[in-house]
Amino acid sequence: MKIVIGNDHSAVEMREAITEHLKARGIEVEEIGTFSRESSNYPEWGEKVARKVLAKEADLGIAICGTGVGISIACNKVRGIRAVCCSEPYSAKLSRQHNNSNVLCFGARVVGVELAKMIVDAWLDAEFQGGRHQTRIDMISEIEKKG
Repeated sequence: MKIVIGNDHSAVEMREAITEHLKARGIEVEEIGTFSRESSNYPEWGEKVARKVLAKEADLGIAICGTGVGISIACNKVRGIRAVCCSEPYSAKLSRQHNNSNVLCFGARVVGVELAKMIVDAWLDAEFQGGRHQTRIDMISEIEKKG
């Protein structure tokens, strides 16, 4: 499995910690930055993560900004991306089981490193359940097509 991870300036340390956590789990990680603490724009990083997932250059993506909200909105503007902003493990787990989310977002100013690791683990350990959930994902895809 390969995960692409990106962040804005507020989440450099969080990205570093999550990258190490993923590597400890034996997961290949591509860090796309930013690597600077100078102000940057989260939509740029969210789009980069989303496009790499969509292009199948990574299996899944993780995008981190101050709250996780803005970067998740940016990711979700890329057709085919189902990004979820989570501040606790339960929603992360269900986002994979029910929504087959392909990008996980959270806020470096909202959750601490240890909670972030728990969120990541819950998300990665969950599997899409299909069935009625696939019907709903198909409905979401139809909405996307309408623009």
